[in-house]
Amino acid sequence: MALDRALLRASWRSWYANDLRVVGPGWLQWLWTSIFSCAIGLGFFMLGLGFSLMGSSRWPSAAGLWRWFMANMGIALTIGFTIHAMFWVLQRILGGDRIRGFSNPMRGLFFGGVPLVGTMIGWPLGAWLVGTRSWFPLDRPATIVASFVIALLLCFIFYFHFDSKARQIEAEKRAAEAQLRLLQGQMEPHFVFNTLATVLGLMDAGDTPRARQMLEAFIDYLRASLGKLRSGDSTLGDELAMAEAYLSLMQHRMGERLAFDIALEDETLRRAALPPLLLQPLVENAIHHGLEPKVEGGRVRVSVRRDGPRLVIEVADDGLGATATAARRAGTQGNGVALANLRERLASRYGNDASITLDLRPDAGARATLQLPLAAVPA
Repeated sequence: MALDRALLRASWRSWYANDLRVVGPGWLQWLWTSIFSCAIGLGFFMLGLGFSLMGSSRWPSAAGLWRWFMANMGIALTIGFTIHAMFWVLQRILGGDRIRGFSNPMRGLFFGGVPLVGTMIGWPLGAWLVGTRSWFPLDRPATIVASFVIALLLCFIFYFHFDSKARQIEAEKRAAEAQLRLLQGQMEPHFVFNTLATVLGLMDAGDTPRARQMLEAFIDYLRASLGKLRSGDSTLGDELAMAEAYLSLMQHRMGERLAFDIALEDETLRRAALPPLLLQPLVENAIHHGLEPKVEGGRVRVSVRRDGPRLVIEVADDGLGATATAARRAGTQGNGVALANLRERLASRYGNDASITLDLRPDAGARATLQLPLAAVPA
């Protein structure tokens, strides 16, 4: 998986928000924990240095400062890794969906309690690893109790900060999802005008039955697409019906230049839950960038199958393929906004559990493959 600024930002936000849906390589999550722990360790080092200078006029030696700095870093990293490991283990024991479904009190107990327990384990372990047992004096219980009270306060301060940030990020994700659905649900003006112009042309030519068929297909597509703007979720059956309405409409416009078929491996998959307007951009790309620019046209095939616990959707065409991509890069047609939006929606909703790939061949078509967790809609 190639790292870029967008992926790094999404990975950081998923770590910061305690999303449990990991975005990006797993090692990145440990990297964020390391960076955050080092920042905490540096903060405690500076705080301790300030208190030391307040009580003494002598500046500590370089060797003493180094030992102090490394001790703070070692303990902070040990605590951070312990907390991270506990979340990792508990997620696999309880399951991410179950944790995300916690009530507010349970969520507070979980996300506040795990860091506290991790601190209680990581603090003495870190002190032992860096050889500073005096930082965890077993012979002075009052000092230990005071230290844990401070740790408790810090854990809850961090919890409220992270929880507030998580709610903000979740609200931003929902707003972005709604905006992306709206953008993808909006039909381009030229599409509407071209369709209506074609209907008028058929009527002027006296081909009223064909004009009526095309107008009915257009109404079916409008009804299906506009309805998705008001829904938070959809089903595979609804998405396939909208894709079929769109392809039927385009077939009326393109005539014999367009053929299509939709293959569903198992009819029970129609009830699988999908984010709305997830399939439509792939079908539109196949038409606009693959087949419409091709003089002889071609075929679009939408196929759906089950792959264990995953749903696999493929949209293939025998259009221009990589040749169309080269033309887009030259600025002659289209752009990659639709696929970028799809990737952002998938990462926001599923993290690393969903993916979309595009296989292009010069003058031999394209195949977009969408894979995501298979979820059924409750009866």
